[in-house]
Amino acid sequence: MNTDDFISLLASGVAPVDRRTLAKRFSSAVLAGLLGATLLVIAIMGVRPDLGQVIATPIFWAKIAFPLCLMIGTLSMVMRLARPGIASGPGKILIFAAVASVWGGSIYVLLVAPPDDRIAIIFGETWQVCALNITLLSIPGFIAMFWALRGLAPTNLTLSGACGGLLAGSMATIAYSLGCPEMQIPFWGVWYLLGMLVPTVLGALLGRRWLRW
Repeated sequence: MNTDDFISLLASGVAPVDRRTLAKRFSSAVLAGLLGATLLVIAIMGVRPDLGQVIATPIFWAKIAFPLCLMIGTLSMVMRLARPGIASGPGKILIFAAVASVWGGSIYVLLVAPPDDRIAIIFGETWQVCALNITLLSIPGFIAMFWALRGLAPTNLTLSGACGGLLAGSMATIAYSLGCPEMQIPFWGVWYLLGMLVPTVLGALLGRRWLRW
């Protein structure tokens, strides 16, 4: 067999690559993560009884906006990292901006609050279960994100895994906000962030092994 015949043999039967594979996998993973976390909130915790009233307040949408910004920024990063040799891109700017905004708001709230109330504002009524609940609610999204990444070709495995974990945690936090009664910014800046940090660290650690190809 000569060289031309060999090349023709290798090229025969090659199907074109679906350019929408990346978008399809991550849209499915995001849908599964959000839907899974929301169903768990409804089934286990229940939505807060005054949800109809609080959704008319700006502070409720600020609470949703915090994890939503993290979700959008992280999704932008992980969709780039899923391709070999591609940098994470500008999504991290939105993540840092969201965290900085919440921490800035937290400092302001604590400064203007009476000193005796500051501890109560930070800890709220549910600090003991908040981070754990977010971590547990992130499980559907965590599984979905690693499924999406394993079907692609990330090369920075630690960062890709961390982004997958943060994306799962942010989706879980959005769902958790439907049942969480806490409306103080310092609470979100500590306990919501801690809840999202757990799957982020787990994703970074597991990504080294689970995403290897």
